[in-house]
Amino acid sequence: MSASTEGIAPNASRLLWAGFMAILAAGVGFAIRGGIFDNWGAEFGFTATQLGVIGGAGFTGFCFGIIIGGIICDKIGYGPLVIVAFLCHILSAVVTFMATTPENAYSFLMIGMFIFAFANGTLEAVANPLVATLFPKNRTHYLNILHASWPAGMILGVVAGWFLDDQLKLSWKLQLSLYLIPTVIYGLMFLGQHMPKSEASAKGTSLGEMFKDVGILGALVVCYLLSLFFAGNLGLPQTAAYAISGALLLAVGVITKGSLGSVLLFVLFITHSMVGAVELGTDGWIQNITGNLFTSEQGKALFLWTSAIMFGLRFCAHFVETKLGFTPISLLVTCAILAVIGLQLASTMQTFTMALVALGIYAVGKTFFWPTMLAVVGDRFPRSGAVAMSIMGGIGMLSAGLIGGPGLGYAKDRFAAEALKSTDSAVYEQVKAEKPSQFLFFSGVSAIDGGKLAEAQKVDTAARTPAQKVIVESSIAGDRATLKADSFIPAAMALIYLLLLIYFKTIGGYRPLKIEEQQ
Repeated sequence: MSASTEGIAPNASRLLWAGFMAILAAGVGFAIRGGIFDNWGAEFGFTATQLGVIGGAGFTGFCFGIIIGGIICDKIGYGPLVIVAFLCHILSAVVTFMATTPENAYSFLMIGMFIFAFANGTLEAVANPLVATLFPKNRTHYLNILHASWPAGMILGVVAGWFLDDQLKLSWKLQLSLYLIPTVIYGLMFLGQHMPKSEASAKGTSLGEMFKDVGILGALVVCYLLSLFFAGNLGLPQTAAYAISGALLLAVGVITKGSLGSVLLFVLFITHSMVGAVELGTDGWIQNITGNLFTSEQGKALFLWTSAIMFGLRFCAHFVETKLGFTPISLLVTCAILAVIGLQLASTMQTFTMALVALGIYAVGKTFFWPTMLAVVGDRFPRSGAVAMSIMGGIGMLSAGLIGGPGLGYAKDRFAAEALKSTDSAVYEQVKAEKPSQFLFFSGVSAIDGGKLAEAQKVDTAARTPAQKVIVESSIAGDRATLKADSFIPAAMALIYLLLLIYFKTIGGYRPLKIEEQQ
């Protein structure tokens, strides 16, 4: 049976496109949010680090949705989770729109983004294992089609934001509410549909058995990221954050009867944390960065360009595997190398044409990361059911929210501040933010105040004062340095993928496994 018609259920196609529409809603909201960062910065005076934390909450909630959903979906079924996600998408809009003043905006925007991400994670806890179950003979192909909805949503979000913001100058609240349209559509498409159980669930595999491949090693990755969330986003003392994460790790040890877990899955989890940081973390900032390097409209055009490349190529995974001879692992190696080249070129781009080339290469590189990693987990760990696949997605989103988004925001703040301070220390003292920007164990830096930067950027180039010119030029220098630093993440990924490629060659090559082969 051909890749285009293969499926184990009569409604397989409808369920695939319902999942497509659900992730599309997430993509629309993500793209519009990235485009209105400057609105929030100007209206509420946020620094890049503060915006990164708010944007990061749009990822961290995903982890809770996908991991909780992944653990219980094989027991309660997919339908109830779709209902929860639908209601959370509506609630997210209500909470976000309550941000009206500099005093309350930070809290409401962060909470609203967290709820939005929780809904997205819950939906992926449904869509990823559902599609992997529906199309067991070609998971890489169909998971790439499912996740083509992400760039499709970003394309729609960028176009809508471009028209409503740049042309009509409408409220950011109206722009952000557009994700509710695909939300209603996916709700109707899932309504009344029977959804088959995963292979593990159909065989009656217990939760403890599903967790065995994750084990203590895999849980360690999640628990460390959760400790960052508890301490950073919830503001708990570091000791309390580690205590809660340690308790969760102990619970996994009890559930799995002390199983260490698969070393291969542990490596995949670590690598996927890098995927989240470099793909989604960069996507969250790229409109802001390219809009600063060029113009706001060109920034949106470049984001549209990279999203269109991703959308088109994610329908070609079957061709890449069968006609070009790539295995999932060799495909990942190639993509990581291309991502390094693209980001390095992007850090030096001076013209719009060069930006098209550099970001085009980067887009090709990042296209297959997320869905192909999920396919590898589905192929090699069928015993885990939805658990390992959901934890994988949760790790990626947690990393994007806690490391990628805030980390790039911190890098922008630090590099821009250093450039301004070395160029004109007097101007720097006038425009630096009151509170220092901090990230993980890195030292604090007094960033350029977001409101003052926005004021300088709004003035036409020819009419800027010397102080405004040096502020804008320092911001641009900071963006270039940030893109260069970002390229080291896919470089590390390329090395890991290369080692995995060698590993699979030593055991006879890459192939999907059956549950019986894991016993």
